[in-house]
Formats: sequence, C-alpha cells, structure tokens
Amino acid sequence: MIQLPDWLARQAALRPRHPALMSAETVYTFAELDRWAGAVAARLRQSVPLGARVALLARNRPEYAAAVHAAPRAGVTLVLLNTRLTAAELAFQIRDSAPALLVAERELLHTAREAAPALPIIALEELAAPAETAPPPAPPIELDAPHTIIYTSGTTGRPKGAILTAGNHWWNAIGSMLNLGLRDDDRWLAVLPLFHVGGLSILLRGAIYGIPVILHERFDPALARRDLSAQRVTIVSLVAVMLQRLLAVDAAPFPSHLRCVLLGGGPAPQTLLEQCAARGIPVTQTYGMTEAASQAATLAPAEALQRLGSAGKPLLPVELRIVATDGREAAPGEVGEICLRGPTISPGYLGMPPRRPDEWFFTGDLGYFDAEGYLYVVERRSDLIIAGGENIYPAEIEAALLSHPAVAEAGVVGLPDPEWGQRPVAAVVTRQPVTPEELLAHCRKQLAGYKIPRAIVFMRELPRTAAGKLRRHELREQILRRQRINECRGNE
Repeated sequence: MIQLPDWLARQAALRPRHPALMSAETVYTFAELDRWAGAVAARLRQSVPLGARVALLARNRPEYAAAVHAAPRAGVTLVLLNTRLTAAELAFQIRDSAPALLVAERELLHTAREAAPALPIIALEELAAPAETAPPPAPPIELDAPHTIIYTSGTTGRPKGAILTAGNHWWNAIGSMLNLGLRDDDRWLAVLPLFHVGGLSILLRGAIYGIPVILHERFDPALARRDLSAQRVTIVSLVAVMLQRLLAVDAAPFPSHLRCVLLGGGPAPQTLLEQCAARGIPVTQTYGMTEAASQAATLAPAEALQRLGSAGKPLLPVELRIVATDGREAAPGEVGEICLRGPTISPGYLGMPPRRPDEWFFTGDLGYFDAEGYLYVVERRSDLIIAGGENIYPAEIEAALLSHPAVAEAGVVGLPDPEWGQRPVAAVVTRQPVTPEELLAHCRKQLAGYKIPRAIVFMRELPRTAAGKLRRHELREQILRRQRINECRGNE
C-alpha cells in the first residue's frame, strides 16, 4: 500500500498563512482549512465505521471543501450526489451505493429525507461546525484506497458509480501540473459544481499544489468576469456554454494574468474558439471524463491559439490510443474509439468486477490523432447527450416517457444547440391522443430540469434494426429533416 502525507496537512505546515480557500464570505488559510478538515474528520469517525461510505448532497460552499479533505482522514469514501437530481433519481444512487450516512446542506434536507427516509441524515452545517479543540495529526493518505464515488453517464440503462481512488486524483493533479505548469501566483476559479469531477479536481489540486481556490456557489457570468480581475485569477475551468456567457458580459479585454481557460465538457464549437482567439483569450481544450479523474488529454497553454479544435496530447501518466472498428491501431487521421490506460483511470464501478491496472479502458468516445499526435474528439459517446457540460442519457428520458400511458414507443437524441452544445429532443409513437405539454409535465415529475426534452416529435414509427434496436443516428436525421422542411415552409 503506497502512502503519501496528507496533502492539505503538508501545505498547512509549509504555508500556514497562505490563502487556501476564498469564498464570498471569508478567506481560509491552509492552517485554518486543515484544522477545519480535522474537526469534520473527527465527527465522521464518531458517526460511521472505518471504511464506510458517506453520501454528500450540497452545493458549492466552503463546508463542502472541508468534508472532501476530511474524508481520507476519517477513512470513509464520499459518494458525491448531484443537487440537480430529483428525489427519485437520488434514491437510486443512494440505494446503489449503500452509504452509512447522508450529509446534506440544510436547504436540501427535505429532498434528502424524501430520497432516503430510512438513512441517518445530518446537516452539512452541523457536521462542519467550528472545532472546539485541536484535532489529532492527519494520517497518511493511502493512494489505493477509494476516495470518491461519482455517478457517471452511460449510453444505456442507469448511471454507474465510478470509484476513484486517492491515487487517481493525485496522478491526475500531477499530470495536469506538468502540462499547465505551476506558478507562485496561481489562483484557480471554481465555478463548476463540486459534485462533478471537474469541480472536485480543483479543490484537490488547490491542496496538492498549495494555491488558492476561489469558490463560487454557482456560475454567475458577471461575478465570474469581475473576479477574474478582482481576485487575480490565473486559471479557470469552464464548459462551452459558460465561456459563451462570459464573453457576452462585455467586450473588454480579459486580464493579462489569466493564463489558462481550461475548457472541457465536450467538443467546443469552432466559432467559440475563433472568438476567443480573436480576443487573445488562452483557451486550453481538454478531453476527460469521470472515469479518468478529470483530464486525460489537454492542449498545452502555449498552443492554445495555434491548434483550435484539438484536445492536445495525453497527460504524462496516461496512455491514449485510438482503436479502429476492426481492432487495430488507427492510422493518423482515422477515426476510432478513444482508449485510456494509466494510474488516473478508475479501478471500476460499484457492483461490477474491478479492472486490472494494465487493462485499457474503452471510452466509447470517437476521435483521431493528427500526424503530430494531437487528439481531436469527434463525438462523445454516440448516444450520450452533453448539454452545458451535463451528461444526459437518452435511456432515462425514454423510460420517463414510456411510463406515460399514452406513449407506446420513445426515442431520444441530442441535436446541436448553439448555446448548450446539444439539446435533448424526443420522438414518440402514441397509442392515444396526448399533447406535448402533457408529456413534458409528466417528465418534470421524474427528471431533473436539464434532462427535460426541448421538443416532442410525434411519429408513426421509430427506425429500428431487425432485432428491434433503435437506430438513433437515423432517428436524428429524420428529426433534422423534418425541422428543415418546416423551416422551408415557414420561409415560403
């Protein structure tokens, strides 16, 4: 078992008065955050046994950071829950992960109790109350031990709980640092949700690198634009729709100390990248996923404006290859499936056999290398819909639609959207009259708002294979064709 000194405790020893976490209310030094995390760890040890899982349902707030840093000290694995999910969706993840305790911020306690009526629940504010006595020294972090479980999207069925070890997070942070570099004046703005791996990774990197994290409760374009200057931010992580809204705040130049806009969440529109290039904004595209503990490949900052559209090269700990449909290594320029291997890759999913460390992880994403070895992502999991950085599986929406008595068949696809990247659109075959408004209202009772279809298309039949499998690509083309016909008629 490989161990490392607790990274937050080490930073508290090296730079106790240096800012570690900055929110709208206050600034926490590394010494203060370390003491806080120790107090939370002590309360967790009193509440659950060693090796237990603890579910966390909360929005971006300093207490969240204290809980994340406390988990390894308490010997527990955090199950990070998406606050945008309905109680029914949360209930599945809670049953699947079997936590011993559910921690929720006060405003979400009602949802927590509805999702897990039989589970012990504690308010995050109570768990993270100020320490009355100095906590004991932090034990070493075991790199092979589970650190977090994050439910991630697949193309079929329900979400799966991806297990991420402390070592996965550590090596991802090291790989990102080797690519982006590290400066004494670095400050990372966190506007992504902390329950997503992209947001979580910022918290961990702040402690590992010894740099301040500026934490926003949610993404507010005007506030983020202001803090880029006011807080002297050097790095910010965004998805495409956030960057679009940030650009729209004003036409003033971005501050010169902003050295990297790390852009993930799916391929970015070329027009957006061109706008950033015209304004001299250093967009560094990245390709990653939950199972890779965030980034797997990232463009180097020095090449941000020269290689628009590329996700760069694999981070140093990661091996990446493109596999053609016949199983051979794809040639440069040839599209194939992106496969990953290395110490940042999840050891597996809850309830499924573990992966071998030397085993390639087939992502289901399509991409290709150019002649110089730069990765270009063509499509993120052919069936998966990515809207504003949120993963949406068609199967979940289809199941909600099929639960309505009027719906006989349902198919959901993602269509291009200039603001969100993609939007879910549903096609249904009905057995009795029903309006789109009725179906959308039915979906709202079961699904988070971002999963609700943006349109309902009524069809006589859905395109299927001889075995009855839905032909999503053909369905997408049929819907787009119908839209073009309607647009032409509207212009007559």
